Amino acid sequence: MPKAYVFNAHGGPETESFIDRPRPSPGPGQLLVAVRAAGVNPVDWKLRTGYRRPGSSAPELPAVFGNEVAGVVEQVGAGVEGFAPGDEVFGNPVGGGYAQYTLLPVTIAAHKPAGLSFVDAAALPVAAATAYDGVRQLALPPGATLLITGVGGGVGVAAAQIARHFGITVIGTASAGKKEFVESLGAVHIVSGPGVAERVAAAAPDGVDAVFDLVGGADLEEVARLVADRSKLISAADRGTVARLGGSPVERARTGAILEEVAKLVVDGVLRPYVTQTFPLEQAADALRTVENGHARGKIVIEVGP
Repeated sequence: MPKAYVFNAHGGPETESFIDRPRPSPGPGQLLVAVRAAGVNPVDWKLRTGYRRPGSSAPELPAVFGNEVAGVVEQVGAGVEGFAPGDEVFGNPVGGGYAQYTLLPVTIAAHKPAGLSFVDAAALPVAAATAYDGVRQLALPPGATLLITGVGGGVGVAAAQIARHFGITVIGTASAGKKEFVESLGAVHIVSGPGVAERVAAAAPDGVDAVFDLVGGADLEEVARLVADRSKLISAADRGTVARLGGSPVERARTGAILEEVAKLVVDGVLRPYVTQTFPLEQAADALRTVENGHARGKIVIEVGP
């Protein structure tokens, strides 16, 4: 039977395992997809620990890891239009993505352009789409200065490139070891950690116009004071803290149309997914540890299919 990588209880890595499960059947408005690649994100391990997205219910256990995939349509559910078996697609699955087969709702699925690899497509639905939504939400004019905390991860890498494409100056915080990588994105690198606000202020004497936070906690608390207009303070990492500080969480569109726009940026050479490491499905645990331990730069992707 097809394999999937799951967590069997809420807790640490000891709760993880492979299971065999029947091939899912698509319901109305769904696509059955043979997975070729699955993106790895911090939210994957956070869900294992018991984290809940606002408004979401507890998953049925065992729960399959993964929130972004690319693959080939095997079967379409009732009422599906615009997709057919054999189509190459990518999107946000229901029921997890670290698996040989999964289900995609057509509302958050898109056709994969021929010029986009399965690996790169699998890096887009969570990280790059979140970055696109956040930059669009801030609506900064060309010439504005944007501070991105945690710029070295998947969302930050995409956000820096998209913002630069729109003529925005980018300052990014990351560990000292990521300096060269951050500068390769066209961003000014600032070492993260205590005192980060002072270091940003020194690098941007005219101030910053917005903050796109991808770290949360103490770093978010510290840099929030750099922006007077709190409508220009957003976070994809810490909804509670950003709300308390007068800012907002990133408003996710979660539509196939947004996925198509992001994919076009890649095909047009504007956005590079920066997939820096891939793992076979059999090494899903290693892929997840790389992200969970904070050692990833760019995107980590699991290659599943042939």
